[in-house]
Amino acid sequence: MSTFQGQVVFITGAGRGQGRTHAARFAAAGAHVVGIDRDPSAVGDDHDPPDLAETAAIVAEAGAEMSTYHADVRRLDELMDVVEQVIARHGRLDVVVANAGIGGGSSGTLELTEQQWDDVVAVNLSGVWRTAKATIPPMVAAGNGGSFIIIGSTAGLRPMHGIGHYVAAKAGLTGLAKTLAIEYATHLIRVNCVHPTGVRTPLSMSASVQDWIKTRPAAGAHNLLPVDMVEPDDISDAVLWLASPQARYITGIDLPVDAGYVAS
Repeated sequence: MSTFQGQVVFITGAGRGQGRTHAARFAAAGAHVVGIDRDPSAVGDDHDPPDLAETAAIVAEAGAEMSTYHADVRRLDELMDVVEQVIARHGRLDVVVANAGIGGGSSGTLELTEQQWDDVVAVNLSGVWRTAKATIPPMVAAGNGGSFIIIGSTAGLRPMHGIGHYVAAKAGLTGLAKTLAIEYATHLIRVNCVHPTGVRTPLSMSASVQDWIKTRPAAGAHNLLPVDMVEPDDISDAVLWLASPQARYITGIDLPVDAGYVAS
């Protein structure tokens, strides 16, 4: 795998789960990582609040360094402010990983509350658009090309019971990625979407999510390969490859990392 020495990598949702692993992997490969997540004091009853300080400590243990900023992907002004600070400090953005996302299910899509629908779409779909709006123009201005990677889901490629809000948001990301790929290809900015099956993170292994899967078998992932979930590093492998020169002619694709789930 290529190194990312001298590059600046911007990751949303870096305070936990997959985002934390992406941050550690890019830092280990030489990049300066800019980690973004919500202020945990504003998360409310979230059972797994983001902790950017812990992510930064993990990166530091590996002998690397990262910058951390609190910003909510539902707030374009907060993202724009962070990007302005990053450009003032580093002068460039090379890779953006739009990873921030939330979940939550119900007994059926029409049993979702309006608030549940609005929250998931605001973070998982509109939050990626806001991230692109804040980061891609400075990438264009810098003239170095770049890679914008969206973390989607197999739920965006195949419907799942009881999470219509999540399915709709993740499916929307495939269209957004392809459209941005078309619009920014002349600037050598590549836009791709990675679609994981279930990933073994604290959120997916929490009692509430596991109980939901057990009580609604139709919503659980049935992978072709004999694994119940993949690991965060498996997703990071795909993300780092898409960001690397080895994928310099890859843009506008949906890349499942799903142990065969979509094909099952």
